[in-house]
Amino acid sequence: MSQFKPGLEGVVAFETEIAEPDRDGGALRYRGVDIEELVGRVPFEKVWGLLVDGTPEPGLQPAEPYAAQGLTGDAPADVQAVAAHLSGEWGLRKLIDVSDEGARDDLARLSATMISVVAQSARLADGSTTPVDPELVASGATAATRFLLEWRGEADPKHVRAIDTYWICTAEHGLNASTFTARVVASTGADCGAALSSAVGALSGPLHGGAPARVLPMLDAAAEADSLEQFVKDLLDRGERLMGFGHRVYRAEDPRSRLLRGTAMDLGSPRFAVAEELERVAIAELQARKPDRVLLTNVEFWSAVVLDVADVPPVLAPAMFACSRTAGWSAHILEQKRLNRLVRPSAVYVGPGPRALPTA
Repeated sequence: MSQFKPGLEGVVAFETEIAEPDRDGGALRYRGVDIEELVGRVPFEKVWGLLVDGTPEPGLQPAEPYAAQGLTGDAPADVQAVAAHLSGEWGLRKLIDVSDEGARDDLARLSATMISVVAQSARLADGSTTPVDPELVASGATAATRFLLEWRGEADPKHVRAIDTYWICTAEHGLNASTFTARVVASTGADCGAALSSAVGALSGPLHGGAPARVLPMLDAAAEADSLEQFVKDLLDRGERLMGFGHRVYRAEDPRSRLLRGTAMDLGSPRFAVAEELERVAIAELQARKPDRVLLTNVEFWSAVVLDVADVPPVLAPAMFACSRTAGWSAHILEQKRLNRLVRPSAVYVGPGPRALPTA
């Protein structure tokens, strides 16, 4: 048996052709294409196509009109529930019984509908119970535009750019918790709705995908502090975390952070100045305390700032992440289907040795 690694840290479980995070070079490539070549040049739905099909065309097509029932306004819970429900409503076949082309079509249909459901749930959370005219939604030229039209009935171009950039930067990033979960479920031969729903469930925890929701409160507290240097020192001395700093993959700058920082500046984020100064001060303090570690800002720090430009409330951050990650999840589900091997790791038993049944 291989050496035990808590949390499977560093254990190679799969070979993949989907994404390549460059650990030391500070780059991220989707099927060989650097994300810096994608942002601002093609919209998210074409990046979905690149990741899933290997080519931007035709990409993720617009969702068919779907009025989700029983929504709560809790977008992550709503999109997870609807994804599972659609398996039955649409009669989706098991991955083991469907062709690769059929699975791809199921994933595309589910992905587009899941993004629509997040918009519907966000609209309900805003207090609106009246759906937007489907024809207005369909008039949107891009997935981000249609998302905003279905959520708010309007799509500010700055908001569209902010969301599209965020979705592209977070569309895929290798074998994280939610992607691994999707592959495990897919490996059983379950249908695509089950695999995507399970991925959303793994994403709902604050340790994976939820950090942007905790960045803005930190920025607001920093803005009110008399001294940013003292604010950072006090926070670390209390044993609290600086949200959005450090990454388990990159030893250079997170390329997604670089792109999102530039987008926040270009779009005139009202929090840009305090975020940039906090970044400078925090990195200096972290390097002084832990000189042997590279602790720079990660994607979650600047994601929070960019989503704030689009007036996305922090509580919606995990669901926004789920929208973008439908691309990566779908690509991995298809890759796992083609691998056609059940994921079955082992566990090391460390409990009591043989013994009699305890008596009262």
